[in-house]
Formats: sequence, C-alpha cells, structure tokens
Amino acid sequence: MTNSARQTGLTAQEILAARKIHGWNELPTVAPAGPIRVWLRQFSSFLVLILIAAAVVALALGERIDAITIGLVVMLNAALGFIQEWKAETALASLRKMLSPQAMVLREGQEQIIPARETVPGDILVLTPGAKVAADATVIQAAELQVDESVLTGESVSVSKGLAEGEQEVFAGTSVIAGRAEAKVTATGANTEFGKIAHLTGSVGRKTTNLQNKLGQLARQLGIAALLVAAGVTVLGLLLGRDMNEMVMTGLSLSVAMVPEGLPAVVTITLALGAAAMVRQNALARRLQAVETLGAASVICTDKTGTLTENKMTATQVWTMDRTYHVTGTGYDPAGHIELDGARIRAADDSVLAALLQVGLYCSHARLTSDGTDWKMVGTPTEGALIALGYKGWCDLPNERGLLAEIPFSSARKRMSVLYQSGTEVSVLTKGAPEQVLEVCTQIMTQDGVRALLPEDHDAILQAFSDLAERGLRVIGLARRPVADQKITEKELTFLGLVGLIDPPRPEVRDAIELARAAGIKVIMITGDSPITAGAIAVQLSLTATQHMIGTDLDYLDDTALSELLQGEVLFARTKPEQKMRIVSALQKQGQIVAMTGDGVNDAPALKQADIGVSMGVRGTDVARDASDLVLLDDNFATIVRAIGEGRRQFANVQKFVRYLLSSNAGEVIALVVNIAIGGPLVFLATQILWMNLVTDGVTAVALGLEKSEPDQMRQPPRRKDTRILGRSGIVTIFVLGTYTGLSSLWIFFHLIDLGVDLARTTGFTAMVMFEKLSVVAFRSLRLPSWKIGWLSNPFLLLALGVTLCAQLLAVYWPPLQILLHTVPIGVDEWTLIGIFALPILVVPEVLKALGNRAHRT
Repeated sequence: MTNSARQTGLTAQEILAARKIHGWNELPTVAPAGPIRVWLRQFSSFLVLILIAAAVVALALGERIDAITIGLVVMLNAALGFIQEWKAETALASLRKMLSPQAMVLREGQEQIIPARETVPGDILVLTPGAKVAADATVIQAAELQVDESVLTGESVSVSKGLAEGEQEVFAGTSVIAGRAEAKVTATGANTEFGKIAHLTGSVGRKTTNLQNKLGQLARQLGIAALLVAAGVTVLGLLLGRDMNEMVMTGLSLSVAMVPEGLPAVVTITLALGAAAMVRQNALARRLQAVETLGAASVICTDKTGTLTENKMTATQVWTMDRTYHVTGTGYDPAGHIELDGARIRAADDSVLAALLQVGLYCSHARLTSDGTDWKMVGTPTEGALIALGYKGWCDLPNERGLLAEIPFSSARKRMSVLYQSGTEVSVLTKGAPEQVLEVCTQIMTQDGVRALLPEDHDAILQAFSDLAERGLRVIGLARRPVADQKITEKELTFLGLVGLIDPPRPEVRDAIELARAAGIKVIMITGDSPITAGAIAVQLSLTATQHMIGTDLDYLDDTALSELLQGEVLFARTKPEQKMRIVSALQKQGQIVAMTGDGVNDAPALKQADIGVSMGVRGTDVARDASDLVLLDDNFATIVRAIGEGRRQFANVQKFVRYLLSSNAGEVIALVVNIAIGGPLVFLATQILWMNLVTDGVTAVALGLEKSEPDQMRQPPRRKDTRILGRSGIVTIFVLGTYTGLSSLWIFFHLIDLGVDLARTTGFTAMVMFEKLSVVAFRSLRLPSWKIGWLSNPFLLLALGVTLCAQLLAVYWPPLQILLHTVPIGVDEWTLIGIFALPILVVPEVLKALGNRAHRT
C-alpha cells in the first residue's frame, strides 16, 4: 500500500479489488438449522423409528385405529422436541442480533462508520475507547492505546499497544479501552487470529450426549428383543396350528407390548419441562439432553476471567508507610467503603489517605456513570478501579477545569503524570508501576507529615509491593508534589502509598464450588491469565490447587504424564485454545464426563470438545455460544451448580419412569406369552395394549418425571459414565414386578373365563391397568419409601392417577370406548378380586425400601 493510502485510506476501486480477493470480513458459518431440519431431527431416535414401523404394519393389516394412535404419539414427541430446540435456536439468534458490530475506517480521506463485515485488508481502522477491533491490524499511529484482549487470551489486564516492536499488532474481537490509534488491516475473516480459533472449534465433530447414548442403546436392545420375541411367538403359534391373521396380530401386539411407546414422548416432555425450568433460572439449553448431561458431570473445567471473576478491576487494599487499609465492595459500584482496623474511614479523617485518593481520582481519564440501577465505567479498568476507590473514601470529586497539563502513560516510562489545580494549589500528580514511581520520589508522606525518603523506607515500599504482588494483586504506586511555577516535571515527588487491585471473584462462586465439591465434582481452573493471579483467585475461592502448570510447560508433557497430573489438584495458567482442548480430551480418556465453561473465543474449541459446553450469554462471544450446549443468561457460575442439580433430578426421573414403563410392559408380555403357550383366547387385544401403554402409562410416567429432587441428591457422587438406565437392580425389579402383574392378570382372566370371554378379558385388562397405576408409587424413589419423600409432594402424579383411573372407568362403562376397546361392564366381585391382587403391589415395595434404609444406616 502506498504512503498516500496510509494517510487517506483506500479508494472505492481499491476496496472492491480487495473484497474480490479476500471476501467479506466474517467467519465461515454453518447455516443455522432451519425449521424443517430441526423437525426431521426429531425422528432420528431408534425407538421412534420402531413406533413408525409398528404404525405402518398396523395400517397394512387394516388396523387403522392402532396406526393412528401410534402416529399421534410420534407426532406429539416430535412437536415437543421441535418447540424446545427451535426456541433455543431463535433465542441464540436474538443474542446475535443484539450485537451489530461496526467499524470506523479512514477512506478517501474521510472517517466513515461502516459494518465491520465490509472491512478489507488495507483499510485504516480508527480506534477509539469503547470500539471493537474489526480485524487484525498493524498500528501505524497511536496515542496511549490500551486494548482488552481477554476474549482471546484470558488475560484480565489490558495491554499497551503502540509503534514499539511487539506492541504493533491488534486483533479482531478485542476492545479498545483507552487512547486512540490508526491501524492498517492485515487480515480479515477466517485469516484473523479470531478466525483461526473458530476453525479449531469447527474441527471438533458433533457429539452425542450421555443420555442419548444410553437411550439409543436401550432402544436397540428393546427393538431387537421385541422383533425376536414377536417373530418367535408368531412362528410358534403357526406351528401349533393357530390362524395366521390371529398370530400376526398377536405378534404385533407383543411387539407393541415390549416397546414402551410412551417412552420417547415421556423423555421429551420431561426434558422439555426441565429445560423450561432452567430458563427461569437463567440457563438456556440448546439441546434437550444438555442439562441431563451436566447432571452427570464429574469434572468442571472453568475459565477464570469473566466466569469465576467479575471482569471488573477492583481496589482491595491500600498501603501507606504507617497504615494498611482494607477496601470492601467489588466492581465499579462505589457502594463499598474503606476500613482501617475494621472501622470505616473517610478521606477527611486521614490526610495521607486523602492525598492518595486524590491522585487516583485526578490523575485519570476514566469516569463512572450510573443509570439508577447499575454503574458503568468508561476508561481503563485500572483507572476505573481507582475512581471507584476515591468514591468509597468520600474524596472530593475532580474539577474538569483543574487539569492543566499531562505527561501520558507510556510502556517505556510505566507511569502517568498530570498538572492539576485545586483551588489555589497546583500539584504534579503521578501514578504507575511502583518501581517507576519510586525512582522519581525523594520524600514520603506519613501520618506525622512529609519527610525525606530513607533507604529503609525504600526497602519497606518494595517489600510491601512484593507482598501484594505475590497475592495476585496488580499494584499501583502514587505520588505528588506541589509546584509554584505550574510546570509539570517528574522529579522530587512525595511518595504516598500503594494500591492493590484485582479482578475479584464473583461473590456467589465460592459457595457454588463448595456445593460442587460436596457433590463429588472436581473443579479445575484453566485460564489464559498469569499463574500468580489465577492462584490468588483460587485461594479466595477455596479452590484447591497444589500444582500450577503453565501452557509452555504443558507442551513438554506427554499424554501419560498429563493424565497423571490430572489425577491431582492442578491449576492451568497461560493456556492456549488447543491446550484447553487437550486437557478436556485427557480427562475424557479417563472416563470423566467433562463440563467446560467459558466466554471468550479462546474457550470455544474446548467448549465444543467437552461433553457439555457452558458459555456466557451476556459477555460471551458468538463463537463461544455457538460451540456450547448450555448458555448461562446471567453469566453466573452458580447457575451451573443449580443446573447440575436439575440434571441429576432429570436422570433419576428418567431411570424411574423407564423402569416403571418397562415393568408395566413386562407384565403384559409375560401374560401374553404364557397365554399363547397354554392356549385359549388372547388375554389382551392390540387396542387394549395401546390403551395401557399410550394413554394410561404415558400420562402417569410424565407425572413421575416431575418428581422433585431427593433430599440427599447433591451429596451423592456423580454417576459413572457407564451407568445404565436400567442396571442389574432395575432388570430384577422389572422381572419380579412384571411376573407378578402378568401372572395375576392371567389368573384373573382364566378364573372368570367361564362367565364369558369378554367379561374375563375386561377384568384382566382392568386389573393390569390398576396394577400399573399402583406400582408407580414404588418408583417415586428407588431408595426411599414414600413417607420419606412425602405422599403428597408430587401433586401432578396424584392428578395423573386420578385422571387415568377415571379414563379406565370410562373404558369399562362408556359405550363408545367399549366399542373401541371391546370391553363390557364389570361388577363388585370383579373389582374386589382386582383389589386383593393389587394390595401387595402397594405395600411390599415400601416395606422393602424401609428395611433397606434401616440396614444401610446400621
């Protein structure tokens, strides 16, 4: 590019030529899933495919009612899944629309504001405070430029940029917080550092959740078993001389009985209700299974800046030669105060403190504003923290006309000075790195007044500086000198003291980490910030880390050494995106279910690699949100722990209603198989099986999915990754309960068959429905008896039981349903018989759980 281009910017012809070569300044994006794609995605489950196949077979056999009923269940399942996933997609689209990135460029000698996507290589960016850098660029003119690069590096402290070697490059996605500059664009779109990390994110393939894997495995097992049993019984019946049409319908009835038709709908409804509950708690699930997977997390890998911390620099301690002050409050809200030995103190009460606060307030370009509900800061985070400190000490506010001259901060001098007039007094006020401020001081201010700076004072100041820095604080030195000639010179200053600043942890995070630890979940900090700062935050949060590993050292570890390191308590600092991915992958190879939190583009690859990625909805970048499974709408780490509790509740409830549905189906299958083996009319018809599985069982299972969390849920360790939805105990429960209900229904059927097949079948059918409804009490908790969790604690279940029992009464006594289900009215004797066989189902499981709990306690 010519020198004239540097001075005036590109011409229209040059812009078109550059765009033709480099394209638009935007990242390659995967087209968002449209409504049709999201809708079709709902039919990918193996269980749903089995239901569709069953509906097709029923239709082919002329059983239209059966086919329509199954089809309605399939459509209900699809509609519920579609609504939730489409809401998540549109919510993310709304978050993107909130951001309309623009860029100020110099073109044809004029400063212009254009959409950031129109920026091309060769453009001259005009960078001012508050602006986002639209593309990678090289600084060609600069005046005290300060840039926040935390979205790329995780570094919480702003970075100086200028013409010096190593300071010239600014990067897309970072923010200007102070100064002004012009920079020539060198890379746009996918060629920027931002784009390279986004490409790394895209290299991670699409993942499936743990629940999807378990349900898929269960669906395949049930599907194969249903086909084998149905085919075997059909062949057996034909060999015994039974009618072919009858046996085909019997086979279909068996396959329908074995496959829990209500399961996909129940799972979808339960997860959708859980996702809706999480939105009310500020967590948006992009996939229904996301929250459940988080409930299985055994490790949370968390970023520091903006996730554990507030991303707002805060003064926490003030040191002077003879006093040390503690500062309360966080962020830029001046509601806190300054304390000396536990008592509040103001500038008017302490001359040294007053002088120090005045330097922090007056030697600054930052300012605080309030909209009545929140405080905002304009300027560098360090200056913003010093302004807030002055407010907390009730220092006199600066007079804008009092600033007479300035020597700006530079990375070489590492200090800033202003000439400031307050009333009739004119002073040089200086702040900066403690060593650089100290080297221009010859005096020190104490409570007894100003005196000469002695060598032992110099040593004491450096020791205090070292102590503060070792605690992870950024330390600022402050000094002043009254002048008579109104000339600004940095010499013979009076040293006032030191201020320690840090990006503080969010107040709720400590308790959230403690709750996660109690739940057996390991929390690992992985940050791009310095190990000292990260370690200080870890100490404040009681986050145990016996080892600190920085990114450069991590590169020397092979996978075995890294795996061994991860067995202990470790903190990772100065990490790069690919290193974060490697850490997550190493944990997954150990069999851990890994949740990764973050907000910056540097976190996106690891977010996608993790079993569940959790991004920040307010501060998070689009790349991070798109790579995540769960978006925290309030950027609150504590919300993750609440989501873990919700996820555990969801999985426990999935286990409960899967066992409930399968035990119900097992009873039907056993009754049919024994029925066919011994001969005689069918105990249940296909429409009756569909009624039991879809109408009565489905409604009850949904209500069972709304059970509240059990009292000790968050004191239990995370479940193993290979934990099955059923497990050995579940299979035994299903077999025992299914055997009892199946044989009981069959006994009732044959006991009454002499009174008529229709009466016997109706009574057996009704008995099975009653058995299934009462057995749900046993599944409300797999460990605790109902009186421990409260008989009335799930009103939805009580309502579901009432509705389904009323529906069964209609099935027996209402003529339209009698025709549909081939039922006849039954009398008091039949109901008494049903009650006798139903009572053990209600009593025995509760007694066994009570005895099991007593044995466990002893």
